[in-house]
Amino acid sequence: MKKLPIGIQNFREIIVDNYIYIDKTEEAYQLVSNYKYVFLSRPRRFGKSLFVDTLKELFEGNKKLFEGLYIYDKWNWDEKYPVIKISWDGKNRTIKDLESTLRETLLENQRRLGIDCDDDLDLVICFRRLITQTAEKYNQRVVVLIDENDKPILDVLDNIEQAKEHREYIRGLYAVLKGVDAHIRFAFLTGVSKFSKASIFSGLNMLTDISLNPKFGNICGYTQRDIETSFKDYFVDVDMEKVKRWYNGYNFLKDNVYNPFDILQFISNGFLFRNYWFETGTPSFLIKLLKERRYFLPKLTNFIVDDKLLSTFDVEEIDIEVLLYQSGYLTIEKMIQNELLQSIEYKLKIPNIEVQISLNDYIINYLFKTDTRIKDPLIKSLYYGKPEELRDTLIALFASIPYNNYTNNELKLYEGFYASVVYSYLASLGVDLIGEDVTNKGRIDLTVFVSDKIYIMEFKVDGAKGEALSQIKQKNYAQKYLDRGKDIYLVGIEFSSSEKNIVNFEWEKV
Repeated sequence: MKKLPIGIQNFREIIVDNYIYIDKTEEAYQLVSNYKYVFLSRPRRFGKSLFVDTLKELFEGNKKLFEGLYIYDKWNWDEKYPVIKISWDGKNRTIKDLESTLRETLLENQRRLGIDCDDDLDLVICFRRLITQTAEKYNQRVVVLIDENDKPILDVLDNIEQAKEHREYIRGLYAVLKGVDAHIRFAFLTGVSKFSKASIFSGLNMLTDISLNPKFGNICGYTQRDIETSFKDYFVDVDMEKVKRWYNGYNFLKDNVYNPFDILQFISNGFLFRNYWFETGTPSFLIKLLKERRYFLPKLTNFIVDDKLLSTFDVEEIDIEVLLYQSGYLTIEKMIQNELLQSIEYKLKIPNIEVQISLNDYIINYLFKTDTRIKDPLIKSLYYGKPEELRDTLIALFASIPYNNYTNNELKLYEGFYASVVYSYLASLGVDLIGEDVTNKGRIDLTVFVSDKIYIMEFKVDGAKGEALSQIKQKNYAQKYLDRGKDIYLVGIEFSSSEKNIVNFEWEKV
C-alpha cells in the first residue's frame, strides 16, 4: 500500500519514496504544449504547489521520475530548461517582509543555477538579471514558476492601504516578465485570487487565465475516480456517499473534485468526519465584510454571478461573492448561457457539508455570539416535525443574542438580519436549504429539507399579524414541492424590531 503524501508538495519526494501520486501530467503536457504565459486560480490547500513542482521537474528533464505517467513517452527529454521558482512563503505583513522573502528566494535560485547577483542591487533588477543571465549561461530559454503570487496581498487584506502598497510592489516585480520575453520558454503563476489585469498583472496582456477553462477543470484536486482507484485500499468499509457529501462538490467546469487536504487528513485521522480544510484558515476578514455590508446570508445557497465578476478581484472594490468563491467557500454549481445578454453566468453553491457547517458555525460565533448548543433541539424539532418546539427554540435563540449586537453599530438592525440568523443556524446543522427560492409566484425566503419533510418559511419584521403565513398561502409557494411525496410545513415567522424577537409564529401542514 502506497503512503499518504500528507503535507508533501515535492514531486520528487512523492515519487522516490513511494507516496500516492494522482497523475496530473496530461494537464501539464497540454499546458506547456499550447501556452507560454499561464495563470491558475484555485483555493488554498488544493495542490497548486505540487503541480508547480511537477512542472519544475518536467522542464529540468528528470525523466526517471515520470516513468508510468501520462507524459513519459510524449515529452522530449533531450531538451532541458533552467527553472526559476518564486514562492511567497512566510510572513508578509510589511514591504520589508516582502523584500526579505524575495531576497531569500532569489538567492536560493542563484545558488541552484550558479548565478551571481550584486547584493546591493534593487531586487526587481536582480530578478530581471537572474532571468537574462540564466538564459545566457545555459544557452536556453528560462522557465519561471511563481507559486501563490497573490499571497503578499491576501496576507494583509485586513489593511487595505497596506494591501495596495504590496500590490504595487509585486506588480513591479511581475512586470519584469514582459521585458524579458525573448528569454522565457514558459511562465506559470498560481494564486487564490484572480486580480484584474489593471491591478496586479498590469501590462501582462499575454497572460492566459485557465482557471475557468473546462479542459483544466481537474488540474488540481482528486476526482471520484481517483478515490476509487488510487485510494481504493484505504476506503474499505467506508460510507462513500457520506464522504461525498462531506468533502466532494468543488467544481471548476469539469468533474466534481475533492480538496486533497481533506481526503488525506480524513484517512490519516481514522476516517473521522471533521472540518479539516476549514480549520487551516480563519475567514475573519470575510466575516467582517459580511457584517459591515449586512449581507443577506440565505443568498449563499442560490447565487448567480457573471463571468467577468467571477474572474476578477480588486482590493479597492472587494466583492463578497468573488471572495467566497475564490477562497473556496463557494464553488460552481452550473454554467448558464444567457441568450438575451449573449453572456455566460455561473450559479454558485456551498461545495459540501464541511464548508456549510464550519462556515456557519464561524458566522454564528463571530457575528451573533450565541451558544451553538441550541442546535440539538433545533434539528430535533425539524426532524420530528414539531413546529411548536421549533418556535420555542428560535425564541430562546434570539433572546440569547447579546444586546450590543443590535447597538453601537456592532450589527445594525435590518430586516435581513433575522432571516440571516435563522439561516445560519439551520445551515450549521448540515441540512439542505434554498434561500430566496424562486417559484412562479415569487421567492420563498427559505426552504428547508430535513428527512421526509419540507419547511417553507417566510419572515416579516414589524408587519401586520399573520402577514407571513398569509403570503405563503396566497402565493401558493407549496405548489412547487407537492410532487415530492413529503410532508410540507408552511411556517410564517414575524419579528418585532423593538422586542428583537419573534412576536408571531404560525404554521400549517399541507
